[in-house]
Amino acid sequence: MKSLWNDKEVSSFLNDPLALRVYTSRLLGTDPSLVMHGGGNTSVKAAVQNFYGETEGVLYIKGSGWDLATIEAAGFPAVKMKALLRMAEMPHLTDTDMVLQQRAAMLNPNAPNPSVEAILHAIIPYTYVDHSHADALVSITNTPQGKKHIEEIYGKRVLMVPYVMPGFILARKVYEMTRGMDWSKYEGMVLLNHGLFTFAHSAREAYENHIRLVTEAESYIKKIAPRQKKPSILNMARNAIQRQNNLLELSRLRRAVSRVQSGAVVALFKEDAPSQVFSQLPGIHQIARRGTLTPDHVIRIKPAPIVLTKNVEGSIDHYAKEYHSYFNRHTNGQLKCLDLAPRWAVWPGHGVVTFGRSLGEAQIVSDIVDHTMQAVQHSEAMGGWRPVKEKDLFEVEYWELEQAKLAKNPKPLSLQGKIALVSGAASGIGKACVERLLANGACVVGLDISPNVIPANVGIGRHAQLLAGIQYLGIKCDVTKESQIKNAIESTVRCFGGLDIIVSNAGIFPPSMNIESMDSSTWEKSLQLNLTSHERLMKEAIPYLTHGIDPTIIIVASKNVPAPGPGAAAYSVAKAGLTQLGRVAALELGAKGIRVNMIHPNQVFDTGIWTKEVLEKRAKHYQMSVEEYKTNNILHTTITSKDVADLVCTMAGAAFAKTTGAQIPIDGGNERVI
Repeated sequence: MKSLWNDKEVSSFLNDPLALRVYTSRLLGTDPSLVMHGGGNTSVKAAVQNFYGETEGVLYIKGSGWDLATIEAAGFPAVKMKALLRMAEMPHLTDTDMVLQQRAAMLNPNAPNPSVEAILHAIIPYTYVDHSHADALVSITNTPQGKKHIEEIYGKRVLMVPYVMPGFILARKVYEMTRGMDWSKYEGMVLLNHGLFTFAHSAREAYENHIRLVTEAESYIKKIAPRQKKPSILNMARNAIQRQNNLLELSRLRRAVSRVQSGAVVALFKEDAPSQVFSQLPGIHQIARRGTLTPDHVIRIKPAPIVLTKNVEGSIDHYAKEYHSYFNRHTNGQLKCLDLAPRWAVWPGHGVVTFGRSLGEAQIVSDIVDHTMQAVQHSEAMGGWRPVKEKDLFEVEYWELEQAKLAKNPKPLSLQGKIALVSGAASGIGKACVERLLANGACVVGLDISPNVIPANVGIGRHAQLLAGIQYLGIKCDVTKESQIKNAIESTVRCFGGLDIIVSNAGIFPPSMNIESMDSSTWEKSLQLNLTSHERLMKEAIPYLTHGIDPTIIIVASKNVPAPGPGAAAYSVAKAGLTQLGRVAALELGAKGIRVNMIHPNQVFDTGIWTKEVLEKRAKHYQMSVEEYKTNNILHTTITSKDVADLVCTMAGAAFAKTTGAQIPIDGGNERVI
């Protein structure tokens, strides 16, 4: 690990303690082996003028909700040192009262909550304090001989603190241990099973001490931990049947987890080499379930993963029962049990799977799991993976401060965690459906023959798009090609874990021509894209929809089905066939719990087919102005792609949960249909 300090970068704010605090905090935050997803905290002590013009000592400390990698000055609320030091002297204080008193001692009441470690930072008599959950330190101390290993690395250069509950209990423990202590004897403080503190009167020294101590721990691991013989990677090369079977099993797993969590989840399948190696470790069923890398992680990933057996549903049910027993063993009778679902799964021989109510949640779990898998193997090589006890994990998972946060969690969006696939997604109705599905919480895969289906600001491919931070994957796909449809659906399941919603929308509107003058290619092309491609999409999707969460197929048909117009035989016949396909599918798939409904839009004028010239020609045919023609319906209203997309989202949601085989017009009330 190397120092990232750059003299040129700090030259303009060397005399600004808070700016320096922001700078070195970001240096720490950029390394996930030190700080992950809001973990760790940093502070700086300063003298400021308060509202009355008096000089007052304050602690600027990382605020709740801020990430060290991107933190700004606003992320460091100022708390009065006098109040923090006075709280440290109290023998007992609940964490709820601590948070209230810290807020009362803030200079700006609108700033974020200070870190729960504010009191601990305050009692360390140095200007700058850096705290991380460094993987190396936690790997070493999560072993039976952790204390001995730390002594071998650092001798008497660091203060060792036994694991205790974070928050006031930890602050009080350190306060009692250090009263009258000569802090200058120590280069840092190691919290067993928790992390590392370093401190100094300069930002650079505190930061570089941190980097140096962590580097020493990393070097020790390389020296003492024998190079493990890695199990053979059996499944990196799989045939097509094996891949499809694994994806079907993945979708079953996602459905089972969603059922226990009472809400749809995203499931990220990690089949990379490190994940497969971890899943094949001898004794993985016991090792994986011993605890978390740090107690803080239990809030994100629960005390343990599920280790899958061949009976996926049975595995999940067993996990739920075990978790409920874990809760009953430790509850004081006043706590509310959290959901019983795992946050990650070890799939022996295949890899691991992480779960979340959104893609972001599942990715956070994935990041934590990556570090956990590596740390577990390091700890095993140093005498055994032995994190904190189950009771300690429970105390953090059901911490009064975390329970209070749960009550403030926003209500899930209507399609939260659902996985949708939209064909014809690059423009018009399809594009609007993508946007509205995303806005309602779904993960969405868009298919289109146009490259515009892939966002311009991200690279092509699954990982490039997902790393851009959106729950959307664009795939260039010719839906008239069966192989491309199959690959697109498999990519959807591999990317998000399953499939719940199909918006079958792709289509063309052929040039207007009478039957007697129509060429065969126009007829065949319309049937191929407007009908046959939908049948193929449906056929390939059904095995995965069978394992979906309230699965549904929504077919975008046309007003031309009940009310065709002259010159549109190729289009009208294909859409009529598509509607009939949907009706039959509703009859056949109802037993599988898959709903199939149809929507009949009319004159959606913001789609590509309604050019200025076409509008003027149609309006002239009916002896109307363009505006009169656009509102030529019973409600005298204009229909947009967004209107259609909103109805599609409604049909995909709870309002249509018991409706199948329906045909819904969206046309402002067309008298030819009525």
